[in-house]
Amino acid sequence: MTAEIVVQSLVSGLLMGFVYALIAAGLSLIFGLMEIVNFAHGEFLMLAMFATFWAWTLGHLDPLVALPGSTALLFLLGVVVYKGVISRILAAPMLAQVFATFGLAVFLRSAAQFLWTPDFRLVQNPWVSGRLSLFGIFVGTPQLTAALAALAAFGLLYWFITRTETGLALQATAQDRQAAALMGIDTERMFALGWGIGAACVGVSGALLVNFFYVFPDVGSVFALLAYVTVALGGFGNVPATLAAGVLVGLVEVLVGLWAPAFKYVGVFGLYLAVVVWRPQGLFGKF
Repeated sequence: MTAEIVVQSLVSGLLMGFVYALIAAGLSLIFGLMEIVNFAHGEFLMLAMFATFWAWTLGHLDPLVALPGSTALLFLLGVVVYKGVISRILAAPMLAQVFATFGLAVFLRSAAQFLWTPDFRLVQNPWVSGRLSLFGIFVGTPQLTAALAALAAFGLLYWFITRTETGLALQATAQDRQAAALMGIDTERMFALGWGIGAACVGVSGALLVNFFYVFPDVGSVFALLAYVTVALGGFGNVPATLAAGVLVGLVEVLVGLWAPAFKYVGVFGLYLAVVVWRPQGLFGKF
């Protein structure tokens, strides 16, 4: 193993880490707002990837062109899921909330298998393809594009929740929903908005991943597990910390993969277990 291969792998891990962070940001936002773990988050990502794939197949739209549509579609899906499912179980026991989102995940995955079969699909010849050579290090153009776009989307999300009045209302609702309601904030609207933004994050991620990743009904489970680990590492509900945690997950994945590709996820989950034992609130969590 040469130093060039190690650097090459670190760059790849860094790029994928940005995408992991954006996927996890939506999950963290929803948990921070309502303390509900969305077990259907991976299936939201799967639907975003299929929406982008079918836009390419039926409408001949490149994934980058279809990205705004995928984002808007997933935002709408998030709001509909909140209004149709989540708002009805807000006061229910935690187990009911767990089974509701878990059941939604099973339903969405089964529906995808029924409608589109378990076959693997791939977008052929997207606008971004091939690789670039930067200082002797080869970087996949689709991965670089996905990382830069994910970083930009993450920055936009951070600006929204920290610099806009609506974003501050979201934070106020997350900290104390009763106090926020007394201050005149429509918490019901904030919850729906939070689910919409959380789903929109995977809408962006899914459209970017389609450029270099296969699309199939179970694809969401791969990224959902990494998203849960990322959220736990960063600290539940801490959206900015998911960026650092996502990069850490990406780097650990590639470094362990260099040593033993079959055990790359063992390294990620081993890190997760070590952090949970040492610091249950996550690396950047306060509580």
